[in-house]
Amino acid sequence: MSGKRYVLGLIGWPLEYSLSPVIHAAALQSSDLEGEYLLHPIPPHPAGEQKVNALLDEVRAGKIDGLNVTQPHKQTVVALLDHLTPVAEAIGAVNTIYRKDGGLIGDNTDMEGFLRDLSAVLSPSIGGALILGAGGAARAVAYALCTTKWSVWVTSRRLNQATALANSIGAQCHSAVSPIPFEIGEIEPILPEINLIVNATPLGMAPALDASPWPVELALPVNAAIYDLVNTPRETAFVRAARANGLQATTGIGMLIEQAALAFELWTGLQPLKAAMRHSALSTSAQTNRSGGV
Repeated sequence: MSGKRYVLGLIGWPLEYSLSPVIHAAALQSSDLEGEYLLHPIPPHPAGEQKVNALLDEVRAGKIDGLNVTQPHKQTVVALLDHLTPVAEAIGAVNTIYRKDGGLIGDNTDMEGFLRDLSAVLSPSIGGALILGAGGAARAVAYALCTTKWSVWVTSRRLNQATALANSIGAQCHSAVSPIPFEIGEIEPILPEINLIVNATPLGMAPALDASPWPVELALPVNAAIYDLVNTPRETAFVRAARANGLQATTGIGMLIEQAALAFELWTGLQPLKAAMRHSALSTSAQTNRSGGV
């Protein structure tokens, strides 16, 4: 034991089904460190801005050693930090905060976490990717894909959000990032070019286990792999439907582990045992599959 007790946490809304506490408890234990990982459910801005600022002040004061950030704060927290890493700046969203030289640094480990798990689990051929959703997670995925030479389409029920994402992320890439309306007549014509579909919306997350982001009237492309960023339950309705159609499909639990391990290393300087983190996550996720909640 190092003698130091780490205080870590997660900002987001809602957080009832987050696997992060059990994952980071396993990371602390596997690294022989004392500490705790606390959930901070905070509603969106402007209602939650004061509480977010209060937590950031605690990080500055050394009372909290690090924070993760999830929806809906990944983008709004950017303006409250002192510095961004180049990756976080390019993506325009933050999922990890730590203190350095008295200032708050915003990083984004989602990008690398996604790429690591994508190559380990699905390994699709580089081609065309369709991202469902245009929030902070979608931005990280779009940046990850377009910087590795994928052609990317982004669709959202709010076309203005998809357009803003495509413009800002596309400016960082050599390959195309294109917005597209969330309409069957607009999506269907591009499907022959798609060999990866990524769900970056919360649809399918516990407790709404039967929800899916994919329109029931639209057939999935026969050559596409499906990556659902939702990590609870272990098998979402979207993944289940894709597998029933003979497609490769996975939830985002692997990405969750990978990005958490990267964040943990930023906070502690140690590489945690990812196998222990995965075991804890899968054990908890199995409970959600049985009951619809944790």
